[in-house]
Amino acid sequence: MTESLTDIFGSTINEYSRADAIADGTLHDVTAIAREQGILFPVAVAAHAWADAVAWGDNHGAMQDETGRLWDVLSIAAYALRKARRLGLTGLQPFTVYVVPNSAGAQEPEPVALGIEVGPGDLGEPVLTITSAADR
Repeated sequence: MTESLTDIFGSTINEYSRADAIADGTLHDVTAIAREQGILFPVAVAAHAWADAVAWGDNHGAMQDETGRLWDVLSIAAYALRKARRLGLTGLQPFTVYVVPNSAGAQEPEPVALGIEVGPGDLGEPVLTITSAADR
């Protein structure tokens, strides 16, 4: 008799999918803009990485905007992916983007350590997630 995983481990206590994370704001889905960079898989940015590298308050003026900051992050992430592929690297691919901090009066760019990693989506498909490299 073949036992199922449910027979062995019991029913699932809780499920939290990538779609759930996108719906509740834990992840920001940036797939459409990432495709413009030539990234073919779905891409999401973790909320903490978004806050560090993409978020830009309107009260800071028109010096920057979130679309431009996201474009910068995705450009460097795409380069990190191409480099990893060329070198046969796997796992989190670290990269650094320089951004003006999202705080009143900040004007000078500072480095933000991020990383991009391929993982399984809700149905096992390949997806990419950008997170803070410092968290790893």
